[in-house]
Amino acid sequence: MNRRRFLHSATGAAAVGLAGCLGDGGGDATDTAAPDTGSTPGPTRSPTDGSTPTSTPDGPSGVYVQSFRETMVTPGTATAGDYRFALLVAVPHRFWTVNLDERSVTEIEEDDDVHLMATVWDPETQTVLPNSNLSVEVTRDGELVTQEVIYRMLSQRMGFHYGANFPLDGDGAYTARLSVGGVSARKTGAFEGRFEDGATAAVEFEWSKRVREQLKTEQLDQAGQRGALRPMEMGEAPQPRAPKPAAFPGRVLGTGRSDDAKLATVQLPAAEAGRFTDGRPYLAVSARTPFNRLVLPTMALSASVARDGEPVFERSLEPTLDPELGHHYGAPLPEPVRSGDEVTLRVGTPPQLARHEGYERAFLEMEPATVTA
Repeated sequence: MNRRRFLHSATGAAAVGLAGCLGDGGGDATDTAAPDTGSTPGPTRSPTDGSTPTSTPDGPSGVYVQSFRETMVTPGTATAGDYRFALLVAVPHRFWTVNLDERSVTEIEEDDDVHLMATVWDPETQTVLPNSNLSVEVTRDGELVTQEVIYRMLSQRMGFHYGANFPLDGDGAYTARLSVGGVSARKTGAFEGRFEDGATAAVEFEWSKRVREQLKTEQLDQAGQRGALRPMEMGEAPQPRAPKPAAFPGRVLGTGRSDDAKLATVQLPAAEAGRFTDGRPYLAVSARTPFNRLVLPTMALSASVARDGEPVFERSLEPTLDPELGHHYGAPLPEPVRSGDEVTLRVGTPPQLARHEGYERAFLEMEPATVTA
């Protein structure tokens, strides 16, 4: 099926800038790779064709520093219903889609002009909203140019967003109609009852020589090394970061590791878990990337608890969106986890996210991870 001609279900994500303005997405042009080391890139060079590189560097499995850094244009933002939207424009990208645990590359096609991205968040709490679908309809002078249900994506500069490559119809003024479905994750606390219905917002953007001159890429000397680029600042749009474990309420049991995903695990006592349970304690697991705490939604995750080698609990964890815990996977516990108990986390389905370079080797072959309380 040709994605240019047909709408179809897919998974997708985004970023933001000031309304009506052009910018670079709020990123620092000297933002460094491998944020765990604080190192800075050496001399760089730009591909001559204006696209992202067509080969990935050799390097370790798991997360690695992508081979390039780019600038982006942020045409504007809009609000509809409970949602705030932002649109970003970048050069076309090669990316990898994921179906269960199988990965497939999506190459840049000859007619691809731009990589359009969107981010969607709650303007009240500044929380990025995953677990939804987003479609984009691009028009020019009221005529349809292209439309797609775009991918949920993960990139080092933006984290979770929606995006895809698009063809355009020459220079001019375009309108992108961004339509989001309701959030499918369970919603708790101040989010309860919200984000049930979808909404559509329109953002205008320009395609011209002036814009193209702002869309630049540079290659990085650290390409392929262990690490990741720092996420860029995105104007008013929040970054999709998971909270630090120390900021969680309740008792942090520990952090497991599975194919480079960090699984921060916390237990809320019954007295603090009222919005999640009917008077029982609550187990929550926050899945994030290893360097920048970027959230990893759309997983299937289960947990079991063993005490002195005997099982005392086992069940699937429900994707949940909470203002305090953020996006996480959770379930009520029949009794509190005790010191010395072993909590084993099993991934039934890895994150069903398309991946930009630097993440396509991670979060796929996810073995069980055990945390000892």
